[in-house]
Amino acid sequence: MHADASQPDVRFLLLPLPEFSLLPFGGFLDKLRFTGDDEDYSRQRYCSWTILGLEHGHVVSSSGAAVQVEASPEQVALADYDYLVVFGGRRAGATEALAPIYRPFLRKAAAQGVKLVCIDNACFLFAACGLLAGHKVVVHWRHEAEFRASYPRIQLQHEQLYCLDGDRISCAGGAAAIDLAVELLSRGCGRIKALKGLADMLVDESRSSEHLLRSREAATVHGRHVDRAIALMRQWMDSATGTDALSEVVGVSRRQLDRLFQASHGVTVKAYWTEMRLNHVKWRLLNSDHSLALIADEIGAVDTSHLARLFRTRFGISPAAFRRQERAVERLSSDR
Repeated sequence: MHADASQPDVRFLLLPLPEFSLLPFGGFLDKLRFTGDDEDYSRQRYCSWTILGLEHGHVVSSSGAAVQVEASPEQVALADYDYLVVFGGRRAGATEALAPIYRPFLRKAAAQGVKLVCIDNACFLFAACGLLAGHKVVVHWRHEAEFRASYPRIQLQHEQLYCLDGDRISCAGGAAAIDLAVELLSRGCGRIKALKGLADMLVDESRSSEHLLRSREAATVHGRHVDRAIALMRQWMDSATGTDALSEVVGVSRRQLDRLFQASHGVTVKAYWTEMRLNHVKWRLLNSDHSLALIADEIGAVDTSHLARLFRTRFGISPAAFRRQERAVERLSSDR
């Protein structure tokens, strides 16, 4: 905590990137607001924050709602802040492409001892800026394969909501931003102030970084063997691991695991895993500008030809044609 009683105990710079996700930004900011003062006065007494942008005006979120920028990098004294929290954009590739623009400021903040926090796809920006070398990072589960393929040398923490690794902090996004805010506020303001307001936010409790999302798997429907297998499929999406090795780790025979998947999903283990991979490809084609070669690496395909054959067999169209078709529809919709 800061020695000067007139100063807040912990101070944040909040930097929403273009097309940032509104949920983690709003959750993180509202948690600061509740902790910042007694009762519900919303003054910045115990913690403070400034919303930053490269330019004055507004930053538009992925949902279209805009947030007012309070200051530009030239107007803030980095020494006055403890954390720089960067909220990622909707598409990882587009966020990553912002590196040349944001790199000088992010590196300056790091050099001056400000702890850097990446939330949601901001991890791609940090990695592209060379700010995660030697650090562990948490990524939203939907983007783990993409991040692993793009940055294989960065240690990815699997199935965590957030990760505090010295002066680099990462968060998977979504409502986990509230849990991260509680943890950071606990360290700066104490646990009592950090927990203040959770009931008002209709949040039962602060979750630990290792909290496992029950919503990811419906264990009461599928059973623990199937749930474990699906979790491993996501984790090993880019590997050459086969279904025999999968069943061995799960602890049942391949035949038994096939029976369990037939009962719960109506397909074999191999068919389920193939469908998972191809749906990942489809999602990436719609939501990124990355090459087919990189996407092929993400699902463990031998090469782009192999990927194209699998995709065409399943969806009746080549990956490149699918991307062109969907982008044309998107442009047509935006022009209306």
